[in-house]
Amino acid sequence: MNVILKLSLILVVGFIFGKFAKWLKLPSVSGYLIAGLFLGPSLFEFVSREEAESFEIISELTLSFIAFGIGSEFMLKDIVAMGKKIAIITIAEVIGAIGVVFSVMYFIFDFPVAFSLVIASMSAATAPAATIMVIRQYRAYGPVTKTILPVVALDDVFGIMAFGIAISIAKILVSGQDVSVLTIIGIPLFEIIASLLLGLGLGILLSYVTKKVDPKDELQIKTVFFVGLAAGIAMWLDLSPLLANIMMGATLANLRKFANRSFSAVNDFVPIFYVLFFTLAGASLDIAILKSVGLAGLGYILARATGKILGSFIGAKSVKAEPQVQKWLGIALLPQGGISIGLSVIVMQQLPQFAVELTTIIMASVLVYETLGPIFAKISISKAGEINALPSIEEILEPQSSGH
Repeated sequence: MNVILKLSLILVVGFIFGKFAKWLKLPSVSGYLIAGLFLGPSLFEFVSREEAESFEIISELTLSFIAFGIGSEFMLKDIVAMGKKIAIITIAEVIGAIGVVFSVMYFIFDFPVAFSLVIASMSAATAPAATIMVIRQYRAYGPVTKTILPVVALDDVFGIMAFGIAISIAKILVSGQDVSVLTIIGIPLFEIIASLLLGLGLGILLSYVTKKVDPKDELQIKTVFFVGLAAGIAMWLDLSPLLANIMMGATLANLRKFANRSFSAVNDFVPIFYVLFFTLAGASLDIAILKSVGLAGLGYILARATGKILGSFIGAKSVKAEPQVQKWLGIALLPQGGISIGLSVIVMQQLPQFAVELTTIIMASVLVYETLGPIFAKISISKAGEINALPSIEEILEPQSSGH
């Protein structure tokens, strides 16, 4: 079967399963993952493992679009207004998740240090789409809601940075090279700074070539070109395409008042990539080895939840945040999705010896968290008394970036 026909069928099957999941009051992404599971080598073998890997460009492009969108959440005014408080809470919940997951994987399940470091670093990121969806649906507003959005955006950045450091250390440990502090810290730090500088430069350039009067199709072409350019140059230079695109999105959002038109233009067609991305991700799930990593997978899921909840509680308490933020923020940060799957693709490329077990644990975790995460997010805002507290939903999604 030719590639175009196969991709078209993957797209429509993923779409149908997504609609069915929505009908069951579950997130669409859960349906895409399950569709992939049925199409993949574990069940009907419509998509072989080799074919799933050959469609890697779809994963790379989708992650770049996701990262670019995350960048739009980083408004300078917002960061200045809530900066210290949000940064401390985010750092605490990121360290909490990484610390608890590493301890469980290394000390309880006896995985190698390199494996434990990498999978622990992947536990930090939260899926912003799931959380925002719940906030929109229930018209939530209040201290917890106002804290969730910047924390979710920032913990993806911290998570990607932690992953960059972890995978560098893991590659050194696996290769058996002499480990020096300069190598462990210097190389990842250089990659992070260089990726951010690349994103900053391209973001400034993009802000100049886009005009308020640009027709929508022109704006779309310019923006997609720059997203691809940032990802391509970053990959060529062995930098992070995710960090480069986050920084580019943030730069554009802060330099241009009409930047939302660029983000909107990209969002108009990105759902197609989302369906393909998550369906193909589901196709890479290997049920056959679930038994061998079953307990470890459960351990990872519980450890991540414990670390997120404990870390956010400690962080919120240390900055004297509102009692409801201390108590209920953590469970709203459980959704896990695209970024974690994307990072597992990077593991396949750079640490193939860990790819099978790590990817299976992450896929199982994403399936659980994408299904239950939005439910926990709803419980969080409900217990905090913030459901239906907003007269107009635009006040939370747009003025969020004005520091309100």
